[in-house]
Amino acid sequence: MKTISASVTTTIVTALKPAVFFTCAALLSACTSLGGGAQQPVADTSHANDAAQAALAADKDLNGTAQSVIENKEKLPNTALTEELFYKIVTAEIAYQRGNWQAAYVTLLTTAQQTRDPRLARRAAEIALSVKQAGEALGAIRLWRELAPDSNEATQYYLGFMVMNNNLSEIRNVFSDKLAASEGKQTAVIMLQAQRLLSRARDKSAAFDVLEELLTPYKAMPEAHLALAQGAYTMGDNQRAITEAKIMLAAHPDSQLAILTVAQASSQTDAASALSAFIAKNPSARDIRLAYASILIDLKQVDKAQQEFQLILHDDPTDVNSMYTLGVLALGKNQLQRAEEYFLRYLKTLDEKSEDRDATSVYINLAGISIERKDYKTAQEWLAKVQSYEGRNPSWFNVQLRRAGLLAREKNTEEAINFLHELKPTADTEQIQVVQTEAQLLREASLPERAEKVLQEGLTAHPDSPDINYDYAMLLESQDRVLQMETLLRKVIELAPNSQHAYNALGYSFADRNVKLDEALTLIEKANQLAPNDPFILDSLGWVKFRLEKFDDAETLLRQAYALRPDADIAVHLGEVLWRAGHKDQAIKLWREARVKDPDNTSLKNTLKRLEVRL
Repeated sequence: MKTISASVTTTIVTALKPAVFFTCAALLSACTSLGGGAQQPVADTSHANDAAQAALAADKDLNGTAQSVIENKEKLPNTALTEELFYKIVTAEIAYQRGNWQAAYVTLLTTAQQTRDPRLARRAAEIALSVKQAGEALGAIRLWRELAPDSNEATQYYLGFMVMNNNLSEIRNVFSDKLAASEGKQTAVIMLQAQRLLSRARDKSAAFDVLEELLTPYKAMPEAHLALAQGAYTMGDNQRAITEAKIMLAAHPDSQLAILTVAQASSQTDAASALSAFIAKNPSARDIRLAYASILIDLKQVDKAQQEFQLILHDDPTDVNSMYTLGVLALGKNQLQRAEEYFLRYLKTLDEKSEDRDATSVYINLAGISIERKDYKTAQEWLAKVQSYEGRNPSWFNVQLRRAGLLAREKNTEEAINFLHELKPTADTEQIQVVQTEAQLLREASLPERAEKVLQEGLTAHPDSPDINYDYAMLLESQDRVLQMETLLRKVIELAPNSQHAYNALGYSFADRNVKLDEALTLIEKANQLAPNDPFILDSLGWVKFRLEKFDDAETLLRQAYALRPDADIAVHLGEVLWRAGHKDQAIKLWREARVKDPDNTSLKNTLKRLEVRL
């Protein structure tokens, strides 16, 4: 069947619009079957059904799915397919296809009442849902449940509506009956069903009260405490969640859901400790190991995280997620060869499995590795593999800008510009990005006049773009046109009051020229508030402190900046502060490091000339 999604703002989000002949065939087949199961139309219910699906959701922790524990006992009537019934079904479907959903709905609902066939009530509900008529859909679902009281699916849809309407008392009544009629493993599954459904309620506190009321008679079962733990975590009561989950763990030390609940409700350090202890006793618990490894990354314990992901990959050599993560971790440690091996293995595994997965991030990372090796041709080849997926890949456009940059690096500036012009951006943001990229490429090619023309044309089209105004200001700054630069940067601050770069650029310009130092300090401190620990802003702050003769503060800030990013410009400033303090050997060492990193650094050359220093 063909499904078409639609959204409903206040009640339900679902749609179903089947092809006429297929639907008719399915319904007619259902009516002529003798005691067998009805043909199941595929429904796309992305909101109400999402809530309703919780009624059949079970956990691997309970050794099986809900379907395997709770059988659908729906019994279907032996409805004779008379000419009259055939006519009603066909005319209803034709009416629906022609846009007359009301006629189709009324015909099917009336026929369901007459024949007592729940399949027709179900189809009436699907039609109402597809046209966002929640009231009519609920009426049909009520009839469906009445005609098929043992149908899990009918209950599923019904409970979804109850959640949407925050009718917690009705949910309590339904699950109270289900629990009373259940036994053994079935009871445990229903407990989790109730918790998951109630977790979708708007009033979390009231939903938890209902859950606790439901489970009070069953608290001798450890699974009741597991459901309460999950409910408490959803409500935000972490301590209660941990306490309840530990009751489950005491009875079932291998419960993965219980230990995950403890981890969720704990601090990252405590979670890592709990998961590590669990893995020591249950080394084959893959999901727990994955959660543990992820927390280690957050805790910046990269070496340990790599070891855990390697164990996961050892157990499942085709696990592409672990391959990708290990590649990213290796890349973060500048282990380019190892990262490349994992990314290539990722692509090879996808190909072998014929798995349709977007590999954009892998292509970008492989291109980045090639760029680090200055192998721009290979980098281009990797980026060329990134597909737009008909405009559905948000990374595609930025990748094209990056390809233009690579072309320029290969001294093909004109080819890079032509490549940019062929992109034909439509959105304002994309047009602005093209302007910025083209201007930057022209600046790097020592063509400032052409870059200025591009930026001027960009401002004509987008006069209030903070980005173009900022880039134009930086071009003017490089040409010592400081008054025009200052005007543009103040405009950027007005357009984008949270632009730390504009505050920093204007403040640094004053500090570097040793003018308006009080305003410079105010501007840079504002930038630092907006982006704490940005090494370039800390560099500016240290430099203005140096200009204000607050030398100890200047050295502290510049050392902090250089530790965060050992950039040549920061080294030049820190070196001058150290030179003035009499630590000339340290200053010369820093300047030599800066010259190795950036032999053509203008700031370094000017500083050495001004201080009459030869390296």
